[in-house]
Amino acid sequence: MPVSSHPTAIHWSVLGAARIALNQVIPAIQQVAGAELIAIASRDLDKARATAAHFGIPKAFGSYEALLEAPDIDAVYIPLPNALHAPWTIRAAQAGKHVLCEKPLALNASQVGEMIAACREHGVQLAEAFMYRHHPQIAQALERVRAGEIGTPRLIRGSFSFELNRPDDVRWDPALGGGALLDVGCYPVSAARLMFGAEPVKALAAATFTPRGVDETLAGVLVFPEERYALMDCSFRLPLRQGLEIVGTAGRIALSWPYNPGPRPTAITLVRGDEETTITVPPANSYALMVEAFNDALLSRRPLPYPPEDAQANMRALDMLAASARSVIGD
Repeated sequence: MPVSSHPTAIHWSVLGAARIALNQVIPAIQQVAGAELIAIASRDLDKARATAAHFGIPKAFGSYEALLEAPDIDAVYIPLPNALHAPWTIRAAQAGKHVLCEKPLALNASQVGEMIAACREHGVQLAEAFMYRHHPQIAQALERVRAGEIGTPRLIRGSFSFELNRPDDVRWDPALGGGALLDVGCYPVSAARLMFGAEPVKALAAATFTPRGVDETLAGVLVFPEERYALMDCSFRLPLRQGLEIVGTAGRIALSWPYNPGPRPTAITLVRGDEETTITVPPANSYALMVEAFNDALLSRRPLPYPPEDAQANMRALDMLAASARSVIGD
Protein backbone atom coordinates (compact mmCIF):
# COMPACT_ATOMS: atom_id res chain seq x y z
CA MET A 1 0.00 0.00 0.00
CA PRO A 2 1.44 3.44 -0.90
CA VAL A 3 2.63 5.40 2.10
CA SER A 4 0.72 8.64 2.54
CA SER A 5 2.72 11.83 3.11
CA HIS A 6 0.01 12.84 5.60
CA PRO A 7 -0.49 9.69 7.70
CA THR A 8 -2.99 11.26 10.13
CA ALA A 9 -5.54 11.83 7.35
CA ILE A 10 -6.51 10.31 4.03
CA HIS A 11 -6.88 12.81 1.19
CA TRP A 12 -10.06 11.90 -0.69
CA SER A 13 -11.37 12.82 -4.12
CA VAL A 14 -14.59 12.17 -6.03
CA LEU A 15 -14.66 11.15 -9.68
CA GLY A 16 -17.89 12.61 -11.00
CA ALA A 17 -20.70 14.73 -9.59
CA ALA A 18 -23.37 12.02 -9.53
CA ARG A 19 -26.50 12.36 -7.41
CA ILE A 20 -25.36 9.71 -4.92
CA ALA A 21 -22.10 11.59 -4.41
CA LEU A 22 -23.76 14.96 -3.88
CA ASN A 23 -26.55 13.72 -1.61
CA GLN A 24 -24.80 11.05 0.42
CA VAL A 25 -21.11 10.28 0.03
CA ILE A 26 -19.57 13.75 -0.11
CA PRO A 27 -21.31 14.76 3.15
CA ALA A 28 -20.28 11.39 4.61
CA ILE A 29 -16.60 11.88 3.78
CA GLN A 30 -16.69 15.36 5.27
CA GLN A 31 -17.95 14.12 8.63
CA VAL A 32 -15.44 11.30 9.08
CA ALA A 33 -12.45 12.03 11.30
CA GLY A 34 -9.18 11.44 9.48
CA ALA A 35 -10.76 11.95 6.05
CA GLU A 36 -10.18 15.13 4.06
CA LEU A 37 -12.05 15.69 0.80
CA ILE A 38 -9.69 17.80 -1.29
CA ALA A 39 -10.79 17.35 -4.92
CA ILE A 40 -13.67 16.62 -7.26
CA ALA A 41 -13.74 16.08 -11.01
CA SER A 42 -16.44 16.36 -13.63
CA ARG A 43 -16.31 16.31 -17.40
CA ASP A 44 -17.93 19.75 -17.07
CA LEU A 45 -15.41 22.03 -15.34
CA ASP A 46 -18.10 24.56 -14.42
CA LYS A 47 -20.07 21.82 -12.71
CA ALA A 48 -16.97 20.65 -10.86
CA ARG A 49 -16.23 24.19 -9.71
CA ALA A 50 -19.83 24.78 -8.60
CA THR A 51 -19.86 21.53 -6.64
CA ALA A 52 -16.50 22.32 -5.07
CA ALA A 53 -17.72 25.77 -4.04
CA HIS A 54 -20.93 24.36 -2.57
CA PHE A 55 -19.13 21.79 -0.42
CA GLY A 56 -15.96 23.75 0.29
CA ILE A 57 -13.76 21.34 -1.65
CA PRO A 58 -10.37 22.96 -2.41
CA LYS A 59 -9.75 21.63 -5.94
CA ALA A 60 -11.95 21.14 -9.01
CA PHE A 61 -10.90 19.36 -12.19
CA GLY A 62 -12.50 19.35 -15.64
CA SER A 63 -11.47 15.78 -16.42
CA TYR A 64 -11.10 12.52 -14.54
CA GLU A 65 -7.59 12.10 -15.93
CA ALA A 66 -6.43 15.40 -14.44
CA LEU A 67 -7.69 14.45 -10.99
CA LEU A 68 -5.93 11.09 -11.08
CA GLU A 69 -2.66 12.81 -11.97
CA ALA A 70 -2.77 14.94 -8.80
CA PRO A 71 0.01 13.68 -6.50
CA ASP A 72 -1.59 14.66 -3.18
CA ILE A 73 -4.69 12.45 -3.53
CA ASP A 74 -4.73 9.13 -1.66
CA ALA A 75 -8.20 7.76 -2.38
CA VAL A 76 -10.92 8.19 -4.96
CA TYR A 77 -14.63 7.50 -4.68
CA ILE A 78 -16.18 6.45 -8.01
CA PRO A 79 -19.95 7.04 -8.39
CA LEU A 80 -19.98 6.76 -12.19
CA PRO A 81 -22.45 4.59 -14.16
CA ASN A 82 -21.90 0.86 -13.81
CA ALA A 83 -20.20 0.42 -17.19
CA LEU A 84 -17.50 2.91 -16.17
CA HIS A 85 -16.60 1.32 -12.84
CA ALA A 86 -14.01 -1.12 -14.15
CA PRO A 87 -12.08 1.16 -16.53
CA TRP A 88 -11.83 4.05 -14.09
CA THR A 89 -10.99 1.84 -11.13
CA ILE A 90 -8.14 0.35 -13.13
CA ARG A 91 -6.92 3.80 -14.17
CA ALA A 92 -7.12 5.00 -10.57
CA ALA A 93 -5.09 1.98 -9.44
CA GLN A 94 -2.49 2.69 -12.09
CA ALA A 95 -2.26 6.22 -10.68
CA GLY A 96 -1.64 4.82 -7.19
CA LYS A 97 -5.02 5.75 -5.71
CA HIS A 98 -7.07 3.61 -3.34
CA VAL A 99 -10.59 3.09 -4.70
CA LEU A 100 -14.02 3.04 -3.09
CA CYS A 101 -16.28 2.23 -6.04
CA GLU A 102 -20.05 2.24 -6.12
CA LYS A 103 -21.96 -1.01 -6.24
CA PRO A 104 -22.14 -3.15 -8.21
CA LEU A 105 -18.38 -3.15 -8.56
CA ALA A 106 -18.59 -3.92 -12.30
CA LEU A 107 -20.81 -5.41 -15.01
CA ASN A 108 -19.74 -9.00 -14.38
CA ALA A 109 -17.43 -11.11 -12.23
CA SER A 110 -14.71 -11.20 -14.88
CA GLN A 111 -14.40 -7.41 -14.80
CA VAL A 112 -14.18 -7.46 -11.02
CA GLY A 113 -11.29 -9.90 -11.33
CA GLU A 114 -9.48 -7.45 -13.59
CA MET A 115 -10.06 -4.64 -11.09
CA ILE A 116 -8.75 -6.74 -8.20
CA ALA A 117 -5.66 -7.69 -10.21
CA ALA A 118 -4.92 -4.07 -11.13
CA CYS A 119 -5.26 -2.87 -7.55
CA ARG A 120 -3.10 -5.70 -6.26
CA GLU A 121 -0.44 -4.98 -8.91
CA HIS A 122 -0.24 -1.32 -7.91
CA GLY A 123 -0.49 -1.88 -4.15
CA VAL A 124 -3.77 -0.08 -3.54
CA GLN A 125 -6.97 -1.06 -1.76
CA LEU A 126 -10.31 -1.63 -3.48
CA ALA A 127 -13.72 -1.75 -1.82
CA GLU A 128 -17.30 -1.87 -3.04
CA ALA A 129 -19.47 0.95 -1.71
CA PHE A 130 -22.14 -1.31 -0.21
CA MET A 131 -23.18 0.97 2.61
CA TYR A 132 -26.02 -1.22 3.94
CA ARG A 133 -23.58 -3.74 5.39
CA HIS A 134 -22.17 -1.09 7.72
CA HIS A 135 -25.49 -0.24 9.35
CA PRO A 136 -25.77 -1.56 12.94
CA GLN A 137 -29.03 -3.37 12.17
CA ILE A 138 -27.22 -5.69 9.75
CA ALA A 139 -24.49 -6.44 12.30
CA GLN A 140 -27.09 -7.16 14.96
CA ALA A 141 -29.20 -9.38 12.69
CA LEU A 142 -26.12 -11.30 11.57
CA GLU A 143 -24.97 -11.76 15.16
CA ARG A 144 -28.35 -13.24 16.12
CA VAL A 145 -28.31 -15.58 13.13
CA ARG A 146 -24.79 -16.76 13.92
CA ALA A 147 -25.70 -17.21 17.59
CA GLY A 148 -28.39 -19.68 16.56
CA GLU A 149 -31.33 -17.65 17.82
CA ILE A 150 -33.49 -18.87 14.90
CA GLY A 151 -31.84 -22.26 14.57
CA THR A 152 -30.25 -23.16 11.25
CA PRO A 153 -31.14 -20.66 8.48
CA ARG A 154 -32.90 -22.44 5.63
CA LEU A 155 -34.74 -19.76 3.64
CA ILE A 156 -34.11 -16.07 2.98
CA ARG A 157 -36.46 -13.67 1.25
CA GLY A 158 -35.31 -10.24 0.07
CA SER A 159 -37.00 -7.46 -1.90
CA PHE A 160 -36.01 -4.00 -3.12
CA SER A 161 -38.09 -1.90 -5.49
CA PHE A 162 -38.93 1.69 -6.31
CA GLU A 163 -40.47 3.60 -9.19
CA LEU A 164 -37.77 5.04 -11.45
CA ASN A 165 -39.77 7.68 -13.26
CA ARG A 166 -36.93 9.63 -14.90
CA PRO A 167 -36.77 8.37 -18.52
CA ASP A 168 -33.31 9.90 -19.04
CA ASP A 169 -31.81 8.22 -15.97
CA VAL A 170 -28.62 6.29 -16.79
CA ARG A 171 -30.12 3.22 -15.11
CA TRP A 172 -32.40 2.82 -18.15
CA ASP A 173 -29.39 2.75 -20.52
CA PRO A 174 -28.19 -0.75 -21.47
CA ALA A 175 -24.85 0.61 -22.68
CA LEU A 176 -24.14 1.97 -19.18
CA GLY A 177 -25.08 -1.19 -17.32
CA GLY A 178 -28.63 -0.24 -16.43
CA GLY A 179 -31.29 -2.47 -14.95
CA ALA A 180 -33.01 -3.25 -11.67
CA LEU A 181 -30.88 -6.32 -10.93
CA LEU A 182 -27.58 -4.45 -10.88
CA ASP A 183 -29.01 -1.36 -9.20
CA VAL A 184 -31.16 -2.79 -6.39
CA GLY A 185 -31.27 -6.55 -6.88
CA CYS A 186 -27.66 -6.68 -5.75
CA TYR A 187 -28.81 -5.86 -2.19
CA PRO A 188 -30.98 -8.91 -1.42
CA VAL A 189 -28.41 -11.12 -3.17
CA SER A 190 -25.62 -9.71 -1.00
CA ALA A 191 -27.72 -10.01 2.15
CA ALA A 192 -28.55 -13.66 1.44
CA ARG A 193 -24.90 -14.54 0.93
CA LEU A 194 -23.98 -12.70 4.12
CA MET A 195 -26.63 -14.33 6.28
CA PHE A 196 -26.04 -17.84 4.91
CA GLY A 197 -22.27 -17.39 5.02
CA ALA A 198 -22.10 -19.29 1.73
CA GLU A 199 -22.20 -18.88 -2.03
CA PRO A 200 -25.07 -19.97 -4.30
CA VAL A 201 -24.48 -22.85 -6.69
CA LYS A 202 -27.45 -22.29 -9.00
CA ALA A 203 -29.89 -19.54 -9.96
CA LEU A 204 -33.30 -19.39 -11.61
CA ALA A 205 -34.87 -16.09 -12.64
CA ALA A 206 -37.50 -14.43 -14.79
CA ALA A 207 -37.70 -10.77 -15.76
CA THR A 208 -39.54 -8.19 -17.79
CA PHE A 209 -37.38 -6.08 -20.08
CA THR A 210 -37.76 -2.70 -21.73
CA PRO A 211 -37.63 -2.49 -25.54
CA ARG A 212 -33.94 -1.57 -25.15
CA GLY A 213 -33.26 -4.76 -23.21
CA VAL A 214 -32.99 -3.40 -19.66
CA ASP A 215 -34.54 -5.48 -16.90
CA GLU A 216 -37.19 -3.42 -15.14
CA THR A 217 -38.50 -6.17 -12.85
CA LEU A 218 -36.78 -9.43 -11.93
CA ALA A 219 -37.60 -12.25 -9.55
CA GLY A 220 -35.26 -15.11 -8.81
CA VAL A 221 -34.20 -18.03 -6.66
CA LEU A 222 -30.65 -18.68 -5.53
CA VAL A 223 -29.87 -22.26 -4.54
CA PHE A 224 -27.27 -22.63 -1.80
CA PRO A 225 -25.53 -25.80 -0.59
CA GLU A 226 -27.34 -28.02 1.93
CA GLU A 227 -30.79 -27.35 0.46
CA ARG A 228 -30.97 -23.68 1.38
CA TYR A 229 -32.73 -21.10 -0.78
CA ALA A 230 -32.90 -17.36 -1.23
CA LEU A 231 -35.90 -15.78 -2.93
CA MET A 232 -35.34 -12.27 -4.27
CA ASP A 233 -37.12 -9.67 -6.35
CA CYS A 234 -36.28 -6.18 -7.55
CA SER A 235 -38.00 -3.59 -9.71
CA PHE A 236 -37.98 -0.10 -11.16
CA ARG A 237 -41.76 -0.31 -11.70
CA LEU A 238 -43.13 -1.22 -8.26
CA PRO A 239 -43.67 1.09 -5.26
CA LEU A 240 -40.85 1.71 -2.81
CA ARG A 241 -40.39 -1.37 -0.68
CA GLN A 242 -37.52 -3.07 1.09
CA GLY A 243 -37.52 -6.30 3.01
CA LEU A 244 -35.33 -9.04 4.37
CA GLU A 245 -36.50 -12.17 6.18
CA ILE A 246 -34.24 -14.95 7.41
CA VAL A 247 -36.17 -18.13 8.24
CA GLY A 248 -34.50 -20.78 10.37
CA THR A 249 -35.46 -24.12 11.87
CA ALA A 250 -36.41 -22.45 15.16
CA GLY A 251 -37.71 -19.03 14.17
CA ARG A 252 -37.25 -16.08 11.87
CA ILE A 253 -35.75 -12.59 11.77
CA ALA A 254 -37.26 -9.78 9.67
CA LEU A 255 -35.96 -6.31 8.80
CA SER A 256 -38.37 -3.82 7.22
CA TRP A 257 -35.77 -1.31 5.95
CA PRO A 258 -32.63 -3.42 5.55
CA TYR A 259 -30.85 -1.71 2.67
CA ASN A 260 -31.33 2.03 2.78
CA PRO A 261 -33.26 3.07 5.90
CA GLY A 262 -32.17 6.70 5.78
CA PRO A 263 -32.28 8.66 9.04
CA ARG A 264 -35.16 6.67 10.56
CA PRO A 265 -34.77 4.22 13.46
CA THR A 266 -34.96 0.63 12.29
CA ALA A 267 -36.40 -2.50 13.85
CA ILE A 268 -35.42 -6.15 13.91
CA THR A 269 -38.34 -8.49 14.47
CA LEU A 270 -37.44 -11.81 16.07
CA VAL A 271 -40.12 -14.53 16.04
CA ARG A 272 -39.75 -17.87 17.82
CA GLY A 273 -42.89 -19.94 18.18
CA ASP A 274 -45.64 -17.61 19.37
CA GLU A 275 -43.16 -15.13 20.86
CA GLU A 276 -42.39 -11.98 18.90
CA THR A 277 -39.71 -9.52 19.99
CA THR A 278 -38.93 -6.18 18.39
CA ILE A 279 -35.41 -4.80 18.76
CA THR A 280 -35.19 -1.09 17.94
CA VAL A 281 -31.94 0.09 16.36
CA PRO A 282 -31.18 3.82 16.62
CA PRO A 283 -30.67 5.84 13.41
CA ALA A 284 -27.24 5.55 11.82
CA ASN A 285 -25.55 7.03 8.77
CA SER A 286 -24.50 3.92 6.87
CA TYR A 287 -22.64 6.01 4.27
CA ALA A 288 -20.47 7.65 6.92
CA LEU A 289 -19.86 4.29 8.60
CA MET A 290 -18.81 2.85 5.23
CA VAL A 291 -16.37 5.70 4.55
CA GLU A 292 -15.05 5.47 8.09
CA ALA A 293 -14.36 1.74 7.74
CA PHE A 294 -12.46 2.23 4.47
CA ASN A 295 -10.60 5.27 5.78
CA ASP A 296 -9.58 3.52 9.01
CA ALA A 297 -8.30 0.51 7.07
CA LEU A 298 -6.09 2.79 4.98
CA LEU A 299 -4.75 4.70 8.00
CA SER A 300 -4.10 1.59 10.09
CA ARG A 301 -3.09 -0.65 7.18
CA ARG A 302 -5.50 -3.28 8.44
CA PRO A 303 -7.53 -5.53 6.12
CA LEU A 304 -10.80 -4.18 4.79
CA PRO A 305 -13.94 -5.45 6.56
CA TYR A 306 -15.23 -6.69 3.19
CA PRO A 307 -12.52 -7.44 0.62
CA PRO A 308 -13.16 -7.02 -3.11
CA GLU A 309 -13.31 -10.79 -3.50
CA ASP A 310 -16.66 -10.58 -1.71
CA ALA A 311 -17.88 -8.17 -4.39
CA GLN A 312 -16.68 -10.60 -7.06
CA ALA A 313 -18.64 -13.42 -5.41
CA ASN A 314 -21.75 -11.23 -5.35
CA MET A 315 -21.22 -10.47 -9.01
CA ARG A 316 -21.05 -14.18 -9.82
CA ALA A 317 -24.47 -14.64 -8.24
CA LEU A 318 -25.84 -11.65 -10.19
CA ASP A 319 -24.34 -13.08 -13.38
CA MET A 320 -26.20 -16.36 -12.79
CA LEU A 321 -29.51 -14.58 -12.20
CA ALA A 322 -29.07 -12.40 -15.30
CA ALA A 323 -28.17 -15.37 -17.49
CA SER A 324 -31.19 -17.34 -16.26
CA ALA A 325 -33.58 -14.42 -16.81
CA ARG A 326 -32.36 -13.86 -20.35
CA SER A 327 -32.54 -17.55 -21.17
CA VAL A 328 -36.33 -17.56 -20.74
CA ILE A 329 -37.09 -14.47 -22.84
CA GLY A 330 -39.90 -15.32 -25.20
CA ASP A 331 -40.64 -18.72 -23.65
